[in-house]
Amino acid sequence: MDIKSGSKYPASALSNFAPHPFIFRGVECNSMEGLLQSLKFSNPEMQKHICTLVGKSAKYKGKNKKWFRDQTLYWNGEPIERKSQEYQDLLDEAYEALSKNTKFRAALLASGESVLCHSIGRNEETRTVLTTREFCSRLMKLRKKIREEDSPKK
Repeated sequence: MDIKSGSKYPASALSNFAPHPFIFRGVECNSMEGLLQSLKFSNPEMQKHICTLVGKSAKYKGKNKKWFRDQTLYWNGEPIERKSQEYQDLLDEAYEALSKNTKFRAALLASGESVLCHSIGRNEETRTVLTTREFCSRLMKLRKKIREEDSPKK
């Protein structure tokens, strides 16, 4: 299943552009794209604002930031190296927070057994804040976890 904002449900609802509100480290986010783009900004107040954005408005807000020059992203004013375990942990925590959104959970479960892919995504860590592999593997891991949580205990 190729995840794109313009696809049919549930692929469209799994896109980072989809409007799924969630709370990440006390900050209100209206989409995963908003959170991901906010990581390019060192100013915590600007980050909070970008977290409220959805879809293309979020994407374009961070589009011209040259974070890749020094491979540094930020959360709450603190620098994070793109290729660090700290960054991977932040991504895990962010998707875990998103998974609390009931519409996102429903879409993830509606993807069934499909292998999730993202043909329009990038694969180079040095050029994107979220590679296709980082994105799809997290979704499939969350889907498995949600199924386990939702299944009746024996």
